[in-house]
Amino acid sequence: MRLLASLSTKKLQWLLFAWFFLFPFLPVPSFWITLGNYIGLYAIAALGLVLLTGVGGLTSFGQAAFVGLGAYTTAYLSTTLGWSPWLGLPMGLLVSGAAALAIGAMTVRLSGHYLPLATIAWSLSLYYLFGTLEFLGKYDGISGIPPLTVLGVDLSSPRVMYGLIWFCLGGCVWLVLNLLNSRPGRAIHALAKGKTMPEAMGIHTAQYKVLVFVLAALMASLSGWLYAHLQRSVSATPFGLNMGIEYLFMAVVGGVGHVWGAILGAGLLTGLKSQLQDWLPLLLGSNGNYEMLFFGLMVVLLLHHARDGIWPRVTALWAHVHPPEPEVVAPEIAPEGYSDMPRRAKPTPGSIILEVNEARKQFGGLVAVKDMQFDLRAGEIVGLIGPNGAGKSTMFNLVTGVLPVTSGEIRFCGQRIDTLDSRRIVQRGIGRSFQHVHLIPHLSVLENVAMGTHLRGHTDPVRAALRLDRVEEARLLYLAAEQIKRVGLEEFMHTPAGSLALGQQRILEIARALCTDPVLLLLDEPAAGLRLKEKQALSTLLQQLKAEGMSVLLVEHDMDFVMGITDRLVVMEFGSKIAEGLPTEIQNNEAVLAAYLGGIE
Repeated sequence: MRLLASLSTKKLQWLLFAWFFLFPFLPVPSFWITLGNYIGLYAIAALGLVLLTGVGGLTSFGQAAFVGLGAYTTAYLSTTLGWSPWLGLPMGLLVSGAAALAIGAMTVRLSGHYLPLATIAWSLSLYYLFGTLEFLGKYDGISGIPPLTVLGVDLSSPRVMYGLIWFCLGGCVWLVLNLLNSRPGRAIHALAKGKTMPEAMGIHTAQYKVLVFVLAALMASLSGWLYAHLQRSVSATPFGLNMGIEYLFMAVVGGVGHVWGAILGAGLLTGLKSQLQDWLPLLLGSNGNYEMLFFGLMVVLLLHHARDGIWPRVTALWAHVHPPEPEVVAPEIAPEGYSDMPRRAKPTPGSIILEVNEARKQFGGLVAVKDMQFDLRAGEIVGLIGPNGAGKSTMFNLVTGVLPVTSGEIRFCGQRIDTLDSRRIVQRGIGRSFQHVHLIPHLSVLENVAMGTHLRGHTDPVRAALRLDRVEEARLLYLAAEQIKRVGLEEFMHTPAGSLALGQQRILEIARALCTDPVLLLLDEPAAGLRLKEKQALSTLLQQLKAEGMSVLLVEHDMDFVMGITDRLVVMEFGSKIAEGLPTEIQNNEAVLAAYLGGIE
């Protein structure tokens, strides 16, 4: 799935939106206008779930509760306290944002099925809170909400409210698209891959999870504010768990990973429910709630045949007419200020930059790394080799902060790093690739590599959403493009990363790691899956990095590749170091030969 559509598809998106926006000016029945109002309201709330669930990978059934917070806030302030309805919007956003911040800080750190269950729990809590508080009218709710007015002009007409609702929806779509096409947006994309890769790029995953949770709640609150002044009354029923599930259905049916899928899903499900309520009583009688049965069955069939939702099918059909063009494109020439971007100074050649001193890692009674000790100097390529299960990747994870050491010390440039997490370690100048590639498959090679530039920029989400980050964004994309050219993937720059061969994906990870401006580069099996010429190109690249003063620590099973490129080798077996020395010395080491059962000749 692709969240940022091609340029030609972008024209289709805005043409469709313009049609919906101009819809009330046509001589259509009032019922259609009412239906369009609810589609717009639901799409705003579903758009928040696209950001939270489709992009960020955080499943929530509680979106309806935040719609209720926005609706009840403006209803109470405008009826009981006599405030202007327009003041109900910022106050609703404030209440919803504060609640989302508090709830999100406690729940988004959960993983697996615990997060959806937590959202169900607090959604039910807020629902019953709406229905039991005396000042909110209990289950009767609040009625007599004043209409919105501008300069004395009443906006309560459904056709006028239609324009306001769709104007707000268009603004939300524009802001979300801008946000996702930016440095913070790439960080949000990375959340779906777990914690290991984003943190290794310097992304504060906990902070961004709370951010997307709050942003989804703010969009829901906006929908609630509009709903309250459209209906002129509120009660607890529309803000329960059932509606929260429907919002998620809308996002999934339209395409949960696609911004425009929120509008399509809201339109399809709202229209479908309306038609079922009309048709089924004529066919089956009015005894029984048959529409929910048929509605659920049709949704299941739809998801069975279009698991990514309807919007990808629409864009695929459109692409046959208008061939796609890449949306995220790096500047062809260095943008202004690119040469002034700070770059890390390389250590003095030959100085020790990495010291592993008696490092041990235990998992219960299993000793994965046992009192390892070695060092690495500036401008040196060191290979960490050994049979499968020797503990090499675990040693990598200790150096990069993915795992804490059980005992011992690890120092980088004279400072201890064994107590630091991955994000702080990469800030100090250690970049890495992974044994099992960590990419966002539907994003382009350029966008994946640009994730490595996160620490090189400073744009906040607000500036990104308002497109005030274009100068910095151009620099970061140009930097990413330069590293892609450096590793030889220029022809695949706008290709989805998931379509590359495994070897090319590993090279992509090297380009991404280089974007972090490392002093020390850790590569976990970089030559796996590469053809002969590609291995030769990788060898040339590593030699070039060495000449520039960069240090490299690599794990690799291709002994011909390792022997031809490394300055020294450290050999592990069963978590312990059994040998260290020059490649020629290691080739004749009896302990190494025994460990490999004659595998090195």
